[in-house]
Amino acid sequence: MEPGPTIIFRRTPAGLRRDEVRDFARKLSAQTADGKPFCCLLTSDAHLRRLNRQFRGKDVSTDVLSFPLSGGSLGDVAVSIQTAARQAAEFGHDLETEIEILMLHGVLHLLGHDHESDRGAMRRTETRWRRHFGLPAGLIERTGRQC
Repeated sequence: MEPGPTIIFRRTPAGLRRDEVRDFARKLSAQTADGKPFCCLLTSDAHLRRLNRQFRGKDVSTDVLSFPLSGGSLGDVAVSIQTAARQAAEFGHDLETEIEILMLHGVLHLLGHDHESDRGAMRRTETRWRRHFGLPAGLIERTGRQC
């Protein structure tokens, strides 16, 4: 049996329901990624900015980054808790829901989807999984941006 996903809480605001985030990660791994594990780092805007600069050459913070790996693990996802909190407030849902939206988006990238070049395939896939998990509008749908 493969190990489940790993969630690293580098930054945790008061009231964050860690168990809910871990439960969603397990469902996401089992149902979306055929049981393959991944690691999700929940951290700060500053850390995401450093990662974005180092790996993508973009000196700005972002909400989610994905780092695919080969082998048994899908790879790593990094989520900015600060940005997630702002976006949760903006879109009218709780922080855990926003983290789940971002985690789904990141895992889809780990699975090889790329909304910048796939002519809407990732958007359709994200919409299908978002509905499956009972999540509100997905990252691509609500922003219309190319991450």
